[in-house]
Amino acid sequence: MLKILDKYIIRKFLSTFFFMLGIIMLFAVVFDVSEKLSEFISHRAPFSAIIFEYYLGFIIYHGNMFSSMIIFISVIWFTAKMAQDTEIIPMWFSGRPINRFLRPYIIASTILMILSLVLNHFIVPRTNKIRLEFEEKYYRDVMTVENYHAEYPGNQIVYFSNYSTQEDEVKDLVVQQWNDSMQPCFFIKARKAKNIRGTNKWILTDVYEKRLDFPKGTLIHTAKKDTVFSFQIDEMSQRENIAETMTYSELTKMIEREKFKGSAFVPYYEIELYQRTSYPFATYILTIIGVAVSSRKKRGGVGVNIAIGLGFVFVYIFSMKVMAVAAIKIGFPAYISVWIPNILFAIVALFLFRSAQK
Repeated sequence: MLKILDKYIIRKFLSTFFFMLGIIMLFAVVFDVSEKLSEFISHRAPFSAIIFEYYLGFIIYHGNMFSSMIIFISVIWFTAKMAQDTEIIPMWFSGRPINRFLRPYIIASTILMILSLVLNHFIVPRTNKIRLEFEEKYYRDVMTVENYHAEYPGNQIVYFSNYSTQEDEVKDLVVQQWNDSMQPCFFIKARKAKNIRGTNKWILTDVYEKRLDFPKGTLIHTAKKDTVFSFQIDEMSQRENIAETMTYSELTKMIEREKFKGSAFVPYYEIELYQRTSYPFATYILTIIGVAVSSRKKRGGVGVNIAIGLGFVFVYIFSMKVMAVAAIKIGFPAYISVWIPNILFAIVALFLFRSAQK
């Protein structure tokens, strides 16, 4: 059963967190509006779309992204205040086990950790998709892909010289296919090609085609041709943050597909996939560190505790970046690299907490 003191700490923890989250998101939205307002006006973005398609997703995405840091600052803030007001001294030196003192903090951080997991795996990808579609339509610059070359299932090689989101048209598309004996069996080239969005259907213009007995077969020319390929233009013209719009199953399938194609972006996608689980668990670690550094009175008050806490946050973020670079540049397994900062800081957290009682 939770005691009055436990409920008090849980209530202070959660209320401080959501208050700080609201303040930080308010400032973030104000700064973002000041930066993008002219773009919204010039592209005539509807007010309802700005609110519900862009800023709703903006708040959910960035609020979840910075949640661990805000949790850390919240713990330091209200715990340091209790220490300054000597509320925490009887609890700290009551002779209770360490884990009993941490109990309300762990309960509150568990609530926020579960919320972050649900957001990461189910809600954020969907709101990101809506938000990025809005940006594509009303804000972002035209994206261009040049000299695309990739291998697809079925022994297919695909190439095109140019594609831009503004024209939404592929130029100089070439598709070649080999049989199981690695003999060429199909070739098609189109001066222009357009993919019907969300489908594998393509409309080709100025088409040259060979089949079966290629390369000796007859080259057939047609002015226009409707056909079906095993790929879509969305797969070929992905922005770097496309992984942020995908659910767990969608991202897993894309990673397998990109591995087959030999894509250099696979480590980026794997880091995104595994961080969706590892990052929320940082809530526990930063909570324990926050309690440890703020539960004693310090000369300088709460400000000193927050400064120390922010130092830990920046080191933690830096370690995450270092391990991400290790996964991308030297091939360190992504599923290990995303957990290393948590493991190292968990050791630091336990050491600091035990030292704080001495």
